[in-house]
Amino acid sequence: MSSKKPPPKKMGRPTTIGASTMLVLRLPPSLIEAIDARAKSATVSRSAAARMLIEAGLKRRPKL
Repeated sequence: MSSKKPPPKKMGRPTTIGASTMLVLRLPPSLIEAIDARAKSATVSRSAAARMLIEAGLKRRPKL
C-alpha cells in the first residue's frame, strides 16, 4: 500500500480557464442606473448590458 498523500488543495476560488479578463471601474450612480435600465429592458445581466453598450460605443465613428 502506498503512503503518498495527495497534494493539498489550494485555498481560494479555482482558476477559470479561458475566461475573459475582468475589468474593474468606478462609475457614477447615474450611469449605473442607466446601465441597469438597459439591462432590465433587454432582460440581460448588468455585465452583459455593459458589454453590449461598450461594443456599440466602439463601433460608432468618433465625432471630430
